[in-house]
Parts: sequence; C-alpha cells; structure tokens
Amino acid sequence: MNYCCCCSRSPISVKPLHHHQVSLSSSSFFLPSFSISFSERRNLRFDCLNTRNSSPQQFCTTSTTMAESSYSPVEEFLYRKELYGEIEPYSSGHLKVSDLHTIYWEQSGNPSGHPVLFLHGGPGGGTSPSNRRFFDPEFYRIVLFDQRGAGKSTPHACLEHNTTWDLIDDIEKLREHLGIPEWQVFGGSWGSTLALAYSQSHPDKVTGIVLRGIFLLRKKELDWFYEGGAAAIYPDAWEPFRDLIPENERNCFISAYSKRLNSEDLETQYTAARAWTKWEMMTAHLHPNEENIKRGDDDKFSLAFARIENHYFINKGFLPSESFLLDNVGKIRHIKTTIVQGRYDVCCPMMSAWDLHKAWPEAELKVVADAGHSANEPGIAAELVAANEKLKYALKTTGA
Repeated sequence: MNYCCCCSRSPISVKPLHHHQVSLSSSSFFLPSFSISFSERRNLRFDCLNTRNSSPQQFCTTSTTMAESSYSPVEEFLYRKELYGEIEPYSSGHLKVSDLHTIYWEQSGNPSGHPVLFLHGGPGGGTSPSNRRFFDPEFYRIVLFDQRGAGKSTPHACLEHNTTWDLIDDIEKLREHLGIPEWQVFGGSWGSTLALAYSQSHPDKVTGIVLRGIFLLRKKELDWFYEGGAAAIYPDAWEPFRDLIPENERNCFISAYSKRLNSEDLETQYTAARAWTKWEMMTAHLHPNEENIKRGDDDKFSLAFARIENHYFINKGFLPSESFLLDNVGKIRHIKTTIVQGRYDVCCPMMSAWDLHKAWPEAELKVVADAGHSANEPGIAAELVAANEKLKYALKTTGA
C-alpha cells in the first residue's frame, strides 16, 4: 500500500508490474507500468510531478475528476496537471504587421526554451496573464500576442483588413521577428480554429499542437449558439440577447447584431456589444462564473470581442468552405496533437471535437466529464497542462 506523498488521504493500491515501452513522438523510453483499479483512479489527480527533473519520478493524489477517455495508467503518473505559478514577461513589444495594424506581443518563461505560441479565443478576446500558466516556464519560451483589433493591439476593435488569413500572416511575421524557426501551437475555442488554419498553412513550422473547445466555424455550430439551439439550455441568459433585436429581425441574429455593432452611433455599438458578450460569458462555464460574466460590462473589452467575433462569423471565418479545416487534416496528421474537450461545452459543443477526432484519429482526444467551455475550469486546465507536459517530455526524449 502506498500513501500520497503530500497528504494524509486514504492509501491506494499501486502494483508495479514490469517495464513497458511507452511511445512519445517518434521515439520511445522505458518506465515502470502500474496497475490501478478504475474505482481507485476515477477521482484521482496526479499533480506533484517534479518538473525540474528530466524524468518524472514523483506523484501525489488529490481529488478531481479525470478525463473520460484515452486513460493510460502510466500517463496519469507521468504528467503534471497543476497550473504553473504566475510569471511576468521578460520582453514585450508591438509589431507593425500592416499599414493599419500593430499587434502586441510578449515573451515569458525560458528565453532559451522550446517556443510555444498561445492563440487566444474570440476572435477578439485578447490575452491575459493567466494564459502563461499552462506551460512549464523552465522549459518553454512562452509567446502570447493579441490578434488584430484585440487587447493591446491597435487600432482597437478594427475590422478592416482583419481576416483569418491576415492573422496567419501576422503569426509568421511574429515568428520571424522573434527569430523562432519552429514552435508548438496552443489554442482554444476560436484559438483552435486559428491553430488548425495556421498549422495547415505552415506545417513545417509546427512541432506539436494542443487544442481545446474545438470550433470549426461551420453553419451548424453558429446556428447552435446564435440562432436558438443553446437557448434550450440557457433560456434565462438567451432572452436578454434575443430581446435586444426586434421580432421582425430575429430570423438571423448574427446579421441583426452586425447591423448594430457597425452602427454609426457608438452607444448603439456598446449596447449590442454588451449583450453579445454577456451571452457568451454566461454560457462559458459549467458552473456560473461571476468574474467572467462581469467582463460583459467592460465596454472596451466587449466592443472588440463582439465586433470582431461577429465580423468573422458573418463572413464564415473567411474560409473557402465550411469543411475546409476537416478537409485539410492530412497536412498535419503527422504532428503530435492533443484535443481537450468539455463534455458539456455549450459554446463549442462536443460534436465538433468528435468530428475532428474522427477525421484525425491519430490526435488524442481527452473528454473532460464535468466541464464546459472555459480553459479555466479545473478539469480542462488540468488536461491542458498535461498535454503540454506530454509534448515537453517527447521533446526532451528526442533531444529537440
């Protein structure tokens, strides 16, 4: 019987079996395999990996719910799932990417570490300091940037020359500006859309991918969230969003909001932006998150978030077809990838993650049983950290 290394919880039975070859990336290394019953492991979380060491040796258990699928006993002992501590950037700046747009960027973690690019959601959401915490700061060179019109990028909430393909070009300009030959890509929600589009455009620049809350920008996904589907689950949050629009314009809420978000009257824009943003913020967590909901009261944040999202959605993401991202999976099939999806994600329902996984079975799918959409929900955050840890150890093993 073995006890948890850092608490006095009840002991669990851990039975070493034999050395088992575990494949990570293109190479393999040997670790002891363990046997643990489902009833013992279902509420266990293995957090206390000493990530300063090149090989994992320590673990402890705390209570949480594990992902539903793709369970590997060895992996659960191997990979840390706890967010890293808060850190500050060691460099930041603004990069002029066009005659009109300038994007904000920052770097944190290890200046000599493996580069990883964080792609924020929305589009229009911008980055925040907590985004740095998914990555080991001793191993990763962590790059964040605010996409066109969002966060600290300028002009604020600007829709002109703001398309998926402009953002992909910006990512390449930023990579070259920072002198990075290749990097890992991490994105959730709209960030997953952009991560897929970028990786398919530049597969030779991507060493690994971590995706969360898959959004493929198909009509059925937009209809679900903006045309009444999700209202069946959140009627109380839906009605203020719905009631801003007169009945004679409710045949297409995305179009109706576009009219108001692009009004010549700034207060009309703000009113529509607040309603649009609050609808998403109220549905983004499995359990209500008041701090997140209050972001809808911030006129500056809401204006960029709502205007840019609506702009992309009314233009179908500027993609050639709604199956474009699925059709081009072959270009990135060889890249080590983990997909993390909340079972009860209302904003980006699991059907999209499932469709992506079926088209790309080589990508590992982690379904978190007790989570919604937000990356900050405990189960989602745990699996995102673990996915980065898995890629980290693969890179260490290959010597990349």
